[in-house]
Amino acid sequence: MDSFGRTHSDLRISVTDRCNIRCFYCMPETGAEFAKAADLLTFDEIERFVRVAVPLGIRKIRLTGGEPLMRPKLPDLVAKLSAFHDVRDLALTTNGVLLAEAAQPLHDAGLRRLNIHLDTLDRERFRQITRRDDFARVMAGFEAAKKCGYEVVKLNAVAIKGLTEPDVVSLVRFGRENGVEVRFVEFMPLDAQDLWSMDSVLTADEMIDILQREFGPLTAVPDADPRAPAAEYSFADGYRVGFIASVSKPFCMNCNRLRLTSDGKMRYCLFANEETNVRSLLQSDQTVNELETAIRSTVWQKWIGHEINRTSFVAPQRPMYAIGG
Repeated sequence: MDSFGRTHSDLRISVTDRCNIRCFYCMPETGAEFAKAADLLTFDEIERFVRVAVPLGIRKIRLTGGEPLMRPKLPDLVAKLSAFHDVRDLALTTNGVLLAEAAQPLHDAGLRRLNIHLDTLDRERFRQITRRDDFARVMAGFEAAKKCGYEVVKLNAVAIKGLTEPDVVSLVRFGRENGVEVRFVEFMPLDAQDLWSMDSVLTADEMIDILQREFGPLTAVPDADPRAPAAEYSFADGYRVGFIASVSKPFCMNCNRLRLTSDGKMRYCLFANEETNVRSLLQSDQTVNELETAIRSTVWQKWIGHEINRTSFVAPQRPMYAIGG
């Protein structure tokens, strides 16, 4: 629990800062700097962190990157983490490019929940955003996930004003047809090139207006988890869509997430400007008490919230791909 009474039960673990696409709102097209492989946490070290964090109340784990499927032998880590019986929800976020080959091994290892990142169903716009021509591979990843029988598959899409408005309706239509809940994420100031501005944020309210004109009224889901990052809305037929409105409607006072970067830093917020280095503590089984203290201390230091909409906001020194989504 932090000093504002927020209980933390969700842990996001980045397994790599590398990625195989170059979305302009996240990474530069060339020249991105990555951690050396030797500086990444091993799977045993990640398992050690989880072993200490679970008794403190962690119940949900999400594996992220970079692109987590670029980490070799990732199913081995999934198998380790799925063995923790107190972890009720083990999920993974991927851009889907490598998913066609990885979906079955991950499912066999115990993974049951996927979030696939896809901003558009238009191949040319996909190429414009990602600076890669891998749209067909992402769609093949969707098909592979369906065949494997994942319990939950969600689609995450970053919404950018002046670019992705045409995709709001088409993505929801795709979600309806394929049994996939779509979550729109407001463009956040976490890019590596300082391209972000408030003028480029396609807000949740603007997207709701677009969707209601096409599909009819949207109603806020009354019993949704208040700690979840996405505000859920439902159409008359029951299909749900989510909005992660970190910019226009910050949900900081409901936040229950703790982050572990691929190089062994703990962060209490995606936008934090400080972090706790726990890598050395994870290299020995004899530091359990110290690691527990570090986790509690990091959570206790958590600020009341980011200040994106204020002049006092200072973007974190690390870009999104180096923090973990």
